[in-house]
Amino acid sequence: MVITDFLVILMFMTFIGLLFTGFPIAFVLGGVAVIFTLLGNLADTYFDTMTGLDYNMLGMIVNRAYKLMNNWVLVAVPMFVFMGLMLDKSGIAENMMKSMQDLFGKVRGGLAITVAVIGIVLAASTGIIGASVVLLGILSLPVMLEQGYDKSLALGTVAASGTLGILIPPSVMLVIMADQLNLSVGDLFMGAVFPGVILGLLYIGYILIVGLVKPHAAPLSKTRRDLTWRVFLDVLKTILPPAGLIVLVLGSIFAGMATPTEASGVGALGASLLALYNRRISYQVIKEVTIATFRTCGYIFGIFVGAQAFALVLRMLGGDEFVESILTNLPFGPEGVIAVILIAVFLMGFFLDWIEISLIILPLIAPVVSNLGLDLNGYGVIERPELVWFTVLVAVSLQTSFLTPPVGFAIFFIQGVAPPEVKLLDIYKGVIPFVILQLIGLLLVLMWPQLVLWLPAVAYG
Repeated sequence: MVITDFLVILMFMTFIGLLFTGFPIAFVLGGVAVIFTLLGNLADTYFDTMTGLDYNMLGMIVNRAYKLMNNWVLVAVPMFVFMGLMLDKSGIAENMMKSMQDLFGKVRGGLAITVAVIGIVLAASTGIIGASVVLLGILSLPVMLEQGYDKSLALGTVAASGTLGILIPPSVMLVIMADQLNLSVGDLFMGAVFPGVILGLLYIGYILIVGLVKPHAAPLSKTRRDLTWRVFLDVLKTILPPAGLIVLVLGSIFAGMATPTEASGVGALGASLLALYNRRISYQVIKEVTIATFRTCGYIFGIFVGAQAFALVLRMLGGDEFVESILTNLPFGPEGVIAVILIAVFLMGFFLDWIEISLIILPLIAPVVSNLGLDLNGYGVIERPELVWFTVLVAVSLQTSFLTPPVGFAIFFIQGVAPPEVKLLDIYKGVIPFVILQLIGLLLVLMWPQLVLWLPAVAYG
């Protein structure tokens, strides 16, 4: 093994080891970059490695950070974050929960189905996992447990439905992935629609089956009303405002009337108007949402700057060539290499946030995927269809890892809002069936790439 390969491996191991110290990720990334700049310089001096690393080279980070902050696409990130947080305060989910229970009231597991449907709507409205999981947990868990739902089913439904926010557009993660891989945000948004809806339908199908096989685990609602026109009108009244916002934001992007950045601004304004419509807006709410948006975006962009330094040093050490040589020398065909990458991403999702994976790992493996010779039909419209398909696969893999015990992020969100009688083992038992459903959905997208590519091709074609 050459010196630079050893430094690449050591750099990754150092980064992973420092993650468990509790230091902020942005500082870990930047600090590791500085340390390995020194090691690379020493290797150049004593081993003639010719990496070109020195502290003057780190000045390139300033230019990269400037370009990053001057990126028009990334303006969408704070707007979508603000939109999601404001919708969290608007009372929309609470109103939908109350009205939709009656719509599914005569179906076993009706309340769980309501949670899954609201999870899909929230995912298309917010794009933020933490907000969706916590909100669904606070609103539905006490009611579901009071109505006699099996703990595991209730917990698994809330955790899985809340994580759809990372996949169904407008997803902040997809915006950042598109920026890192120079892909169209619209292509990724449209490509993720069918996989996200398929997962939601798998959840609902599973709940219906549990209601048939184990009626005691998914009981009928105790507060159900007869299904009348009044019930339908109440449901429409609560669903139409968020649905209108979704159509306004995503429809304008899909129709080519607005860029994702422009649509994100409309979404932020629309979420504020919905909060005003529900009489949930005040100076205090605006202050809380604005401060939370600043904090979230500060966290994200701080990691951006640290990741820029980390990626630059890694590239100078030959990290791109090292990763490419490992993957291309695997004794599998293109599909086998894709499977290995997805398994690796799934495992990394246990201890790395999606931001680090999007900023560091994806740019390393994207050239490998492009060179595998995958002949995917982009209908003459989609540029680099193999990368669009692969990126959506990565998004589904990350969503699955966020659900998977023992360290899935959604598990800890649920644990934080669950009633005291809920044990961690109950959450583990609840999410496992949904992890299996996730893997089925991932397999479907892996086998039929047109589930991702057909919609953007039709929209742009």
